[in-house]
Amino acid sequence: MTTVQEVLQDATTRMDGALASLKERFSGLRTGKASPSLVDSLQVPYYGVPTRLRDMANISTPEPRQITIAPFDPSVLTEIEKTILAANLGVTPRNDGRMIRITLPELTEERRKEIVKVAKTQAEECRVAIRNVRRDANDSLKALQKDSKISEDECKKGLDDVQKLTDAKIGKVDSDFKAKEAEVMAV
Repeated sequence: MTTVQEVLQDATTRMDGALASLKERFSGLRTGKASPSLVDSLQVPYYGVPTRLRDMANISTPEPRQITIAPFDPSVLTEIEKTILAANLGVTPRNDGRMIRITLPELTEERRKEIVKVAKTQAEECRVAIRNVRRDANDSLKALQKDSKISEDECKKGLDDVQKLTDAKIGKVDSDFKAKEAEVMAV
């Protein structure tokens, strides 16, 4: 990277990636209602190859608290069932020979608090990732100044811009966490 703008662009892209990862991880956390994202990224052994469940089955939610999984190849029903049980999602799949049905029980207050703790840990990991991107961007800017590719004023302004970007992205993490916490705790 040779300009402040390139460093900022790279930092923005990497921070947005961390936020996207957090959103994906949050979607896998169970709330009171059924969501295909609870199971769609599970890796099921399919003829010896780990394959994402969403790539080998239709996943739908016909009722607010039920998920149905209809595999394209019915011979993998037992493998899907084993994978769901091994994922420790707190649900029991029922295999009827053609599809798997998962009925989600009501969440207890204790279980809701555990899910919020997991979400909080994931949010903190995202904050750390964003701070690591900030550190890398600051190091790049300082290296550019040291190599006389940018002036001291440009470096200072770049460092300020990186900090503003970091603050904005961490604010987004905080708001996403608050929203997820409210969603999980809603009865």
